[in-house]
Amino acid sequence: MINQATLELNIAMTDGMNIVERAVKRAFDFTVSLCALILLSPVFLVVFIVLKLQADGPVIFKQERIGLHGRPFNIYKFRTMVVNSEEKGKPQLAQEGDDRLTPVGRFLREHHLDELPQLWNVLIGDMSLVGPRPERQYFIDKIMAENSDYEYIFLMRPGCTSLATIYNGYTDTMEKMLIRLQMDLDYLQKRSLWLDIKVLATTFEYMVFGKKF
Repeated sequence: MINQATLELNIAMTDGMNIVERAVKRAFDFTVSLCALILLSPVFLVVFIVLKLQADGPVIFKQERIGLHGRPFNIYKFRTMVVNSEEKGKPQLAQEGDDRLTPVGRFLREHHLDELPQLWNVLIGDMSLVGPRPERQYFIDKIMAENSDYEYIFLMRPGCTSLATIYNGYTDTMEKMLIRLQMDLDYLQKRSLWLDIKVLATTFEYMVFGKKF
């Protein structure tokens, strides 16, 4: 966790949103996530039943990530991989064509349906609809060894989607992690509610028309 005084100073220097705009963003997140959870409840039910029929482990996957102000929280997803997918518990990045994915999990991940439970994370304030993807401490340490500016990411709630998610895809290499960091830092300096709406619209368009991201 980073020093609160340093955080406030950094926010004043770098954040594209002021305190009122951040409050509006949080209200927007709460309202949209609540409505989405209600409207998408049939989708949740179908996915839950299909995963339950696999009978090979829990339907919901949770994992500790690092969020706003460097605080840990549990992120929720529909489980897409086999149980005990990380050998000896060592963190491992998902790869394209990863053989740890279940058949149903591969479909869910390709269409980003595995991320739907994160609407609950948004509702309770752990995450935002738009923001940098949350990372595990293990990988944060590796990124910060390359670029200590990752510290500024802690000024924002992590998000379900972002410009980096759309245009940089899954971060399965350190090179892509560093590209994502630069895109997220650029978002921090330029972010606005209007930009968030455009990112959400693009994400929705990609999901509906099956575009890869």
